[in-house]
Amino acid sequence: MDTLGMLELTSIGMGYRAQDAMLKAAAVQLLLARTICSGKYLIAVGGDMASVESSVEAGAAAAEGALIERRVISRLHPSVFPAISNTVDLSSDQFGALGVIETFTAATIVDVADAAAKAANVKLYRVHLAMALGGKGFVLFTGDVSSVEAAVAAAAPVAGAEGMLVSSVVIPSPSRELFREYI
Repeated sequence: MDTLGMLELTSIGMGYRAQDAMLKAAAVQLLLARTICSGKYLIAVGGDMASVESSVEAGAAAAEGALIERRVISRLHPSVFPAISNTVDLSSDQFGALGVIETFTAATIVDVADAAAKAANVKLYRVHLAMALGGKGFVLFTGDVSSVEAAVAAAAPVAGAEGMLVSSVVIPSPSRELFREYI
């Protein structure tokens, strides 16, 4: 599995319809399907490129005007999937500078996280998709200061180019509590 496909919809009912169409269209793995803030619905699937593209296309067609955003990201950096599923543990020796990038949509943050991981030697530990954020997303990563700065410099423009960037922050010497106290 190296490709991620996502749909964000304005309707929960249409979200279920799109999800059904996506799962019937191709052999993909359902990674996430849930309501998100402000009454929207988010679906994420993974698999090979052709299957994910077919799945996303079928879901978008079934969405009938409720589609906010569709995204297919191929050759996704392997650290993105565990960061999305919140299964990354950080040991105390991995606490370095902290990078935070926030976007207006959940789908955009996956592109941003991928760009950050590919740009520099950073450890992604959280990709948050829209829950309790009004539909926004954010990514948290750590590393040495120059790597975190390079990752932010490369990844923030990915969201900025689409008008989806809310903020990008580098904290060179964060309090250790910041690594435990994230949403």
